[in-house]
Amino acid sequence: MKYNEISHFSHPQHKLKFEYSEIPFNCDGCKEVGIGSRYKCATCDFDLHMHCAIPTPSIFHPFYTKCSFQFLSRPPGDSPRFCNACEKDITGFVYHCKSCGFDLHPCCAKLPMVLDDGEVKLYLYRKVSSSCHRCGRQGRSWSYRSKCKEYNLHVACVKEMLVETWHEFLGSHGNKSNSNRKLEMTRIPSLKNTLQNHHRRSKGKVKKCCEMAGLAVQFVISAVLGDPTTLIAGVIGNFMSRA
Repeated sequence: MKYNEISHFSHPQHKLKFEYSEIPFNCDGCKEVGIGSRYKCATCDFDLHMHCAIPTPSIFHPFYTKCSFQFLSRPPGDSPRFCNACEKDITGFVYHCKSCGFDLHPCCAKLPMVLDDGEVKLYLYRKVSSSCHRCGRQGRSWSYRSKCKEYNLHVACVKEMLVETWHEFLGSHGNKSNSNRKLEMTRIPSLKNTLQNHHRRSKGKVKKCCEMAGLAVQFVISAVLGDPTTLIAGVIGNFMSRA
């Protein structure tokens, strides 16, 4: 459900307005990166993912059939906690199962089980035996895998790609105008070199593999950032092609 304007317990001094952004933002609820649909306070530069702004009080997840996850504004206890989906630290809003101790970032908890744009279909798995196109390793975090089982991407690796790219950008483009900075912040790292090392095949097959995996990573990035729409994927894909 979407509202044009809401009041939120985490920012009681102002109302938050719904907007759509092609520029990445940091969610002030879960402390994770986002893009696309969000609720924003223009006065305070305060942003929330859709999933953080209008959370479901409790959820069930098909990967954890015996768990009931409750939405919390902060991780329970004093010990460091990590997300069971992406293995990244939990520092803000979280879905927590009290009986099992599992934790999920709000956007990770709401990752679609299937991403399908009519051409590329990717399925979310808790564990896969094949290696990731990004890191070359097996296991690790949840993964999106293609129907043909040729393309596999860890959710954790996608997050690392985003963080690395934007940190590099912020560290090396300090003198550019705000408009250029915002434009280039949407650049997503290419998997081309990784894939060419991963697949020892003829040039034609390598090129085709890179193209298909490039499409796959667009949709996974969109989902991880909290707005799994083909429109966002198209925007990201446009910048990927320039990388």
